[in-house]
Amino acid sequence: MNPGLYVVVALFVLVLVTLAKGVRLVPQGYKWVVQRLGKYHITLGPGLNILIPYIDSVAYKVTTKDIVLDIPSQEVITMDNVVIIANAVAFINIVQPEKSVYGVEDYQLAIRNLVQTGLRSIVGEMQLDDALSSRDMIKAKLKTSISDDISDWGITLKTVEIQDINPSSTMQTAMEEQAAAERQRRATVTRADGEKQAAILRSEGVRQSLILEAEGEKDAQLLRAEGYAAALERIFTVAQGIDQKTMTLQYFETLKGMGAGAATKFIFPMEFTSLLENFVKKQQE
Repeated sequence: MNPGLYVVVALFVLVLVTLAKGVRLVPQGYKWVVQRLGKYHITLGPGLNILIPYIDSVAYKVTTKDIVLDIPSQEVITMDNVVIIANAVAFINIVQPEKSVYGVEDYQLAIRNLVQTGLRSIVGEMQLDDALSSRDMIKAKLKTSISDDISDWGITLKTVEIQDINPSSTMQTAMEEQAAAERQRRATVTRADGEKQAAILRSEGVRQSLILEAEGEKDAQLLRAEGYAAALERIFTVAQGIDQKTMTLQYFETLKGMGAGAATKFIFPMEFTSLLENFVKKQQE
């Protein structure tokens, strides 16, 4: 084979390799970190980029899309010495790729450790009940404490979410027993309140019954008294219509009847003289 052909082929291959090293197409969603002779030179954005072949080289290809970091579960001790299990998830975005690759050896590992450390510190200052019911507050404090640290690495913390925060198995058992005891106490209180209300209602019913009975007796007595009064008034009216003579004659007839018996002696009541005197006066008139 002709040696000149080998040279042509070698030159063609060299030109292709040179073009490949000098012309770079960066895909959307990535940034490439370029080094010149081993030193940071430039960060390439998406699109067509021209480099100096064999002098410039792409050292790192960094994504600009949001990255989801899963934070492993860990044991955390609260202020009241209760062990809880907590884990989280962090959403980050790399805004300065050169800082993320040159500022820290492994930014993902570093952020995981920061989140775990911050979570232990925040929860350690809280009571158990507050820790279980204050996820939003924990998230806000955690984001504030981490954002400043990772900004030096050219990374923005979009958000951090507390996935699970639960007491340990031993503590869960104790809490379940406490909850059962509390439910039993509330049931007892409810029954006692019901019995108390029932007793009050029964007592009120008896009182109302006695009041109604007393009012009925009172009304009956009033009716009897009114009857007596009406009868007396009628008797008095009738008595006023009888003249004195008639009454005297009836009186004498009564005395006559009383003395009709064989063993009866004449009895002169004290008022007999006055009645006789009135009778004589009436006869004279």
